[in-house]
Amino acid sequence: MKRSWSVFDLPAKESRIAELRGETADPHIWDDPERAQELMQTLSSLDGQVQEWRELETATTDLLDLAQLIEGEDEAQMASEIAQQAKQLEAKLATMRFRAMLSGPHDHRSAILSVYAGAGGTESQDWAEMLLRMYLRWAEQQGYASEIYDETEGEEAGLKSVTVEISGRYVYGYLRSEKGVHRLVRISPFDNAHRRHTSFALVEVIPDIGDEISIEINPDDIRTDVYRASGHGGQNVQKNSTAIRLTHIPTGIVVQCQNERSQAQNRERAMAVLRARLYDLELQRQEEETAKLRGEHVSAGWGNQIRSYVLHPYRMVKDLRTGYETGNTDAVLDGGLDELIEAYLKHAVGDGH
Repeated sequence: MKRSWSVFDLPAKESRIAELRGETADPHIWDDPERAQELMQTLSSLDGQVQEWRELETATTDLLDLAQLIEGEDEAQMASEIAQQAKQLEAKLATMRFRAMLSGPHDHRSAILSVYAGAGGTESQDWAEMLLRMYLRWAEQQGYASEIYDETEGEEAGLKSVTVEISGRYVYGYLRSEKGVHRLVRISPFDNAHRRHTSFALVEVIPDIGDEISIEINPDDIRTDVYRASGHGGQNVQKNSTAIRLTHIPTGIVVQCQNERSQAQNRERAMAVLRARLYDLELQRQEEETAKLRGEHVSAGWGNQIRSYVLHPYRMVKDLRTGYETGNTDAVLDGGLDELIEAYLKHAVGDGH
């Protein structure tokens, strides 16, 4: 337990909280509303983190004290209850240690996840739909809410592309591990000759910044198209044109939303996604500039293959960044991503070497 305390560095967090409280006590803090809001959000986040660890520390101490008082006829029953509570505390500690690795500025946010089928037609489109199912199952297992904003179906099966919002605390911190190209090797269910096929899909994950971060967008830079929302199989589910497609002309970013009933709601959702993508684009630009100054190689998009899923001639999921692999492909494709995510986070903070 004490090692976990040192990993999280509670004294440093509490010292930072004291500094922030001093800054927020300044009567002139709201002269700069954006800065004030940022400070308040940081303070609230740190307060919540420290309180959670202190509560766990107190609960552990109380349980140890109780264990020393066991005696008499109720000894066996009390020992059983203490063991059960200890397991619950151990599970909570594991979760909190996992979250302690989420130190990025946007790790606490919800996420907007998109999947794009690669070249290969029906094969890759089916793979894109399999990945969507994997992420939706993962979200459900974690207790997160998910909502599909837009999907473009394949001609025969699967999806050409799909965008989904997954809402909850730390979603982006977990799912940023999924950015990149995912490769599938299997016997094709669409090939009458039962040949082995390799399919690719690109996963994009960006933080849902909501209205917390101001992104200025010139209305003249946006082209708006409206169309009818389509249901499964290409059937129109709306008689009116309620779906929205926004094209940001300077960057070429295209955002679509068709899940809401009204055009105004779809536009509002589409604008939220556009703001998040423009913000992420700026972050990528800054990271690339920093990497170039350091002389580092920068790879992005389709050149960045991160994971292989092999279903034939053997079964294996292997993350190419961390080296983590598992033969339980069914569990992974059914949403069991926690070990892959944890391996990535440890690798990202230097524990993976």
